[in-house]
Amino acid sequence: MTAPLVVVGDVLLDIDIVGTSSRLCPDAPVPVVEGAEELPRPGGAGLAALLAAAAGREVVLVTALADDEPGRRLRAMLERHLEVAAFHLHGGTPCKLRIRSGGQSVARLDAGEGQALDGPVGPRVTDAIAGAGAVLVSDYGRGVTRHRAVRSLLGALPAGVPVVWDPHPRGEPPVPGVVRLLTPNEQEAARLAAADGADITGFGLSAAGRRGRHLGRAWGIEGVAVTLGAEGALLCDGSEAPPFLAPARPARGDSCGAGDSFAAGAVGALADGAALTAAVTEGVNRASEFVRAGAAAALSAQLAETGTARLVPERGEDAWDIVERTRRAGGTVVATGGCFDLLHAGHVSLLQQARRLGDCLIVCVNSDASVRRRKGPSRPVTPAADRVRVLEALSDVDAAVVFDDDTPAPLLERLRPDVWVKGADYAGTTLPEAETVRAHNGEIVLLPLLEGRSTTRLLSTKKGTAS
Repeated sequence: MTAPLVVVGDVLLDIDIVGTSSRLCPDAPVPVVEGAEELPRPGGAGLAALLAAAAGREVVLVTALADDEPGRRLRAMLERHLEVAAFHLHGGTPCKLRIRSGGQSVARLDAGEGQALDGPVGPRVTDAIAGAGAVLVSDYGRGVTRHRAVRSLLGALPAGVPVVWDPHPRGEPPVPGVVRLLTPNEQEAARLAAADGADITGFGLSAAGRRGRHLGRAWGIEGVAVTLGAEGALLCDGSEAPPFLAPARPARGDSCGAGDSFAAGAVGALADGAALTAAVTEGVNRASEFVRAGAAAALSAQLAETGTARLVPERGEDAWDIVERTRRAGGTVVATGGCFDLLHAGHVSLLQQARRLGDCLIVCVNSDASVRRRKGPSRPVTPAADRVRVLEALSDVDAAVVFDDDTPAPLLERLRPDVWVKGADYAGTTLPEAETVRAHNGEIVLLPLLEGRSTTRLLSTKKGTAS
């Protein structure tokens, strides 16, 4: 049997209070949140462990828990999905409460100042770390990574066990000699490098690379992946070799928990024998998918609704999976349609504008037979399979679906988009699919076009040049 992935670190109880707001409080300039619903979830190392378990791995979480009501809630939520090996947390369980309305945080309340103090950890913790196939240290500054027994156990790990260390501004330096990959964000990398005496100024890729190289040299770590939010992650080592950039696929929305998703994805890949570049790429892909799926807020809703934690989608997810996931997260489904024969700048502009209107974009593509009926026997120039492949390679397109009817109305009956997008050249016309879209409370939006761009014009220009 494969040895489990062990996550070591501090857990928190995260609670989202989600409601709607349409007015201000009469006695203060603050919104009144109505219809509020409480959505709890594990935070910190608990979230990282939950995401690793959701990917289908056997996970053991080594942490410190207090015997209080928040601590008991955390244990109950976690033990449905993974094994918990906990020692005593002194003080109250850390809790973070976010009040949210309209997809935005209105306020955050923090409570509980519990700390993991030195003392016995018990045989379950000892056996869990000693038997790990891979380890993710998720440091949230509450003392688990400072605990002498925990550090001693990590230091005794065999050389072949990959260890990923996700640091925290209030946390501890990595245990020397055991960490294969360090995963600070930009601010953490700057703090860690400065604390080590490095005077590295600036920002962006250049500064991140210099800080990553410094940390790799100073701590003897094979790889330092500085996470850059929407730009991805920059993988450095201690040498002067050019760093490796794993770019992120564009993802809009709440990024809460994206760092935990990155670290869980990276350590899972290393556990499977991947190289550092592949592990960092997997981590970036997982984090991007996590944000696109609605991030930690959507995870709270899914845990409350189904009790499952499978928020990060499986590979091979199709358009219907994406639509279902987007709706489950409370997002907006946008769709558009057309032949997209010989993709040109006008198409790209329309797709970019359409994607900004919601949380996923589904493109409805005319089949080859449908294009011939509309455009004549010489079209399409590009077969449907190739048109779909090109469209889905665009970062703004989440999925493309082929339809064979003369209009997309039958497909839209199933898709039920919140927003249906067409070009401004349809202004003043009656769209045959309009009734279908509006029957499901969808809205039709016309977007501006780039002048002079069309496949027909491109083909006629080519013919004229050839003659």
